[in-house]
Amino acid sequence: MDFGIVLQTDPPGAGVVGLMRRAERAGFRHGWTFDSAVLWQEPFVIHSRILDHTDRLVVGPMVTNPATRTLEVTASTFATLNEMYGNRTVCGIGRGDSAMRVAGRAPVTVTRLGEAVGIIRDLAEGREALVDGRPLRLPWVRDSRLPVWVAAYGPKSLAMAGRLADGFILQLADPFLTRWMVQAVRTAAVEAGRDPSEITVCVAAPAYVGDDLGHARDQCRWFGGMVGNHVADLVRRYGVSSGVVPESLTAYVAERGDYDYAHHGRAGNPDAAFVPDEIIDRFCLLGPVAHHLERLQELRDLGVDQFALYAMHDAKEAVIDAYGEHVVPVLGGT
Repeated sequence: MDFGIVLQTDPPGAGVVGLMRRAERAGFRHGWTFDSAVLWQEPFVIHSRILDHTDRLVVGPMVTNPATRTLEVTASTFATLNEMYGNRTVCGIGRGDSAMRVAGRAPVTVTRLGEAVGIIRDLAEGREALVDGRPLRLPWVRDSRLPVWVAAYGPKSLAMAGRLADGFILQLADPFLTRWMVQAVRTAAVEAGRDPSEITVCVAAPAYVGDDLGHARDQCRWFGGMVGNHVADLVRRYGVSSGVVPESLTAYVAERGDYDYAHHGRAGNPDAAFVPDEIIDRFCLLGPVAHHLERLQELRDLGVDQFALYAMHDAKEAVIDAYGEHVVPVLGGT
């Protein structure tokens, strides 16, 4: 199992770079950042600095979207980083939540997201692609490789990931939901004539190591609120008990109220107060190291290739170090 670290690009940018270097020393192989240009600093500028100050770390957004930047700009950015640092990037992409909604725009459609997957990958790897009806190619690209991983929860997005994506990002660490969603992606891959084993599965969730479970929950409750934004979209489309999406995912947003993106992704987010402890325990990895190892082993047995650790709490350095000492040596590389 590979390990990644996920950070927000809060200033100072040098602090983000420093945490990424710490994670690489601890054995993490991927460095991810949020991509929401209003709420945080521009990630790709910081990605360049991260790549320059690390040796092996693969860097990407968790996640970008097809609308904040035009597709050719996104592809050109990745191809430029690849040329400078040797194919050490990955494109995590989704429909867009905070980046779109904080600017008063709606997330893109699943159809548009699916189109973007192929276009960004083709352009970043030097092939011609049809962009809004016009054939484009980046003529300067040489030997660039860009895997594109799709973040998804709903049935249409999961199916699209299975048909088109190089990887699947699931932003929660509940084993039951992981099994259900990975199976949906793999089924779609088989139906599309693909080998499902070629799709990398990445589970991303907060991890907090320690014995004070109440404090850990309070530090990670924001994550249930973030996931709840996507779940609320599914509930509006399918309802809570439709069977199209597991009720164990949808039921908890019944008490969800208004959501202010000014608090998005931050410990103490008041708009995540509706999230019950049971959801935090299911969606996140909390408690002593032994609990983390047990959950991660379960996820690995379900076919998860990477665990990407959200470090948006008051123990960023401590959790990186704990994983480097006690978790990565046990599960990393196997």
